[in-house]
Amino acid sequence: MIELQGITKSFGSLQVLKGIDLSIGRGEVVSIVGPSGAGKTTLLQIMGTLDRPDSGTIRINDTAVERMKDRELAAFRNREIGFVFQFHQLLPEFTAEENVMIPALIAGEPGRKARERAGELLRFMGLADRAAHKPREMSGGECQRVAVARALVNHPSVVLADEPSGSLDTRNKEELHQLFFRLRDELQQTFVIVTHDEHLATLTDRTVRMTDGMILPEAAADAGESAGE
Repeated sequence: MIELQGITKSFGSLQVLKGIDLSIGRGEVVSIVGPSGAGKTTLLQIMGTLDRPDSGTIRINDTAVERMKDRELAAFRNREIGFVFQFHQLLPEFTAEENVMIPALIAGEPGRKARERAGELLRFMGLADRAAHKPREMSGGECQRVAVARALVNHPSVVLADEPSGSLDTRNKEELHQLFFRLRDELQQTFVIVTHDEHLATLTDRTVRMTDGMILPEAAADAGESAGE
C-alpha cells in the first residue's frame, strides 16, 4: 500500500536519511522507533508528502507521489493521508465537530455530509457529548481523540502519527493506543506511528527501528531488543 525505495534527504551538509526502503501493508499498525536524530520524523514527513526526498520513489496506492506537482499533491494528501501530532493542533476557535469537519470541507464535501461524517466519528470515539465543545473545554485525551477523528474524516488510506501519546498521562495514553487497534480491527485502518514509547511499539503489528538515517535489519533489531531484556 505504501512503498518507499531509496529515500535520501539532506539538510545542508547533514544527510538525515541514507537510502530508506520500506513497505507498509494495508491494515497494518507499524511503529517507527529509534533515538532522537535517527531521522524518524523526517521519514514520516516525506511519507506524508509534507516534504520531498532528494532521491528515491514513493508510491501510495500505486500512485507515484514524487512526480506530482504541488497543487495535485496537496489534494492527494488531503484525500489519502491523515495526520495526528503530539499536540492535537485543533483550532481553538472551533468546536470539536467543526475541527473534525475541516479536512472534508477543504476536499469539497458538502457541509451537511461533512457534519454527518464528523458526528459519526465523534460517536465512534465516545465523544458525541463533546461535539459542541471547544478545545479549551476538553481534556488532553479528549482533544487527541478529536484529532484522530479529524485525521479519519476523509477515509484516508493511512494515518501518520508523530508521538501521538507523548503529551498524555498514563490512562489517556492507554486509551489512545487501544483506539488505534480498534480502528485497525473494525475499519482496517492503516497506521504508521513514530514513537519513543517502547510499550506501544511492542503492541504494534511491526516495529521498524532506525538509527543514523537508516533502518536496522530485522535481525539486528531483534538482537538489540534481546540484549536490552
